[in-house]
Amino acid sequence: MLLVVGALPASAGPVEDAITSFANDSYSDTDDAIAALVASSDPRALPIITALRDERLLADTENKKVYIKDDNGKVADAVTGEAVASSFANLDAVRLNNRLRGVVDAALGSLNLFSSDPAKRIEAAQAVFKSHDDGSLALLEAALQKETNAEVKRAFAAARAAIILSKPEAAERDKLDAIVVIRGLGDQDALGLLTSASSDPSPVVAKAAATATAAVQNTLALWSTVQNAWYGVSLGSVLLLAAIGLAITFGVMGVINMAHGEMVMLGAYTTFVVQEVIRNRYPGLFDYSLFIAVPLAFLVSAIIGVLIERSVIRFLYGRPLETLLATWGLSLILQQAVRTIFGPTNREVGNPSWMSGGFEIGQIAITYNRLWIVIFTLGVFALLLAMLRFTRLGLEMRAVTQNRRMAASMGIATSRVDALTFGLGSGIAGIAGVALSQIDNVSPNLGQGYIIDSFMVVVFGGVGNLWGTLVGAITLGIANKFLEPVAGAVLGKIAILVLIILFIQKRPRGLFALRGRAVEA
Repeated sequence: MLLVVGALPASAGPVEDAITSFANDSYSDTDDAIAALVASSDPRALPIITALRDERLLADTENKKVYIKDDNGKVADAVTGEAVASSFANLDAVRLNNRLRGVVDAALGSLNLFSSDPAKRIEAAQAVFKSHDDGSLALLEAALQKETNAEVKRAFAAARAAIILSKPEAAERDKLDAIVVIRGLGDQDALGLLTSASSDPSPVVAKAAATATAAVQNTLALWSTVQNAWYGVSLGSVLLLAAIGLAITFGVMGVINMAHGEMVMLGAYTTFVVQEVIRNRYPGLFDYSLFIAVPLAFLVSAIIGVLIERSVIRFLYGRPLETLLATWGLSLILQQAVRTIFGPTNREVGNPSWMSGGFEIGQIAITYNRLWIVIFTLGVFALLLAMLRFTRLGLEMRAVTQNRRMAASMGIATSRVDALTFGLGSGIAGIAGVALSQIDNVSPNLGQGYIIDSFMVVVFGGVGNLWGTLVGAITLGIANKFLEPVAGAVLGKIAILVLIILFIQKRPRGLFALRGRAVEA
């Protein structure tokens, strides 16, 4: 008898039986095995279910053996943890369907509830919150009692409330307490849970859920307004960056520069060239590519702007229609030149790591590229104001803007000021192209999408007034973002244009009038 007993395999426990069930190639057995592992609190449960999620849990259906493959390709027995010879080739990954994937996520959430890492505990609570897995309730309540971290505790409480609201047999008092917790979240997930609870058989619970649903909807509407305002500020910063150079040339020189958009385009292509050189020769400097591109884009656009002013514009002062036609022709020439050199297709300009991703404040989603563009725009605006206020060129520009004849009689070389002003405005348009390359397609037509909006900003804010350009850009950006959801993108722009026309009828010089050539007589 002793020999017979010794020859028999050791009696397998419930955890070992559950692990072996993965080799049955049955969805229902896999589901039962996951539930058994979660209920067992066995230390082998977490690596096994993690391997199942990552398709690293392998099964031998003939011998009913289950194995775990690690990231290095090594295979170990799932029951004993012992390494297995690499000659095992007849192993297939345990299959999952969509329902089981949700079960796996919920199981991992339950198993991570007691992790030493607070971030993992919060992630686990969020997984349970989304799955509403009733089987995780006991573990969740035990974890909630032991938890001391306030943030993790709130996540646990929200997950527990979500499970209770999803349980038809839960007590009425518990459901009312859960509604209070879910209402405090105030997000879309909370709204979905409360909407479902509004049809609860209990009139008291249904009424409380309906009241909470209305409160969450009001909260979300408020956050949506704030989100649209942020989108408007973001769009306004882009418009300001594109229009600020035009405000200088139009205000000082009275030139309707239809090639201003192409200066923006040249800045974007300068960024592309800089990144291509860095990718091919100095890949470690990619995160610094924009810092290199900004001064180069300014120089390229400024030099081309000076050449345009010296060769064409200076012969057309005082003839605005001729400058419009001439600069429109120049814009076509520049577009075709770029098509010839770089091709007609879009070019890839990447985001440095510090401009990738985003974060949330409440229910507001903020991307880093938009945030940095807003900061960059304000920095450019502040530097330009300082230049106009504290440098000799700025003093001469302001003098020429206010009274060209008097400035000339005081010894200011107005032709030199015109050339430098046009170069400055073009250079600022070039660095606008660097910023726009991070949020828009870099193509020969890039500038055409901003030239009309830039003119609207300049005219609305007041020709030649930088503060007016700032206020006009932010105002038009916010107005656009609030009109688009109501009227659509195209009708929203048309409505903005009509409103500006009506406004200009009342205030021809814009929001902030500035003396210039138009009042010289």
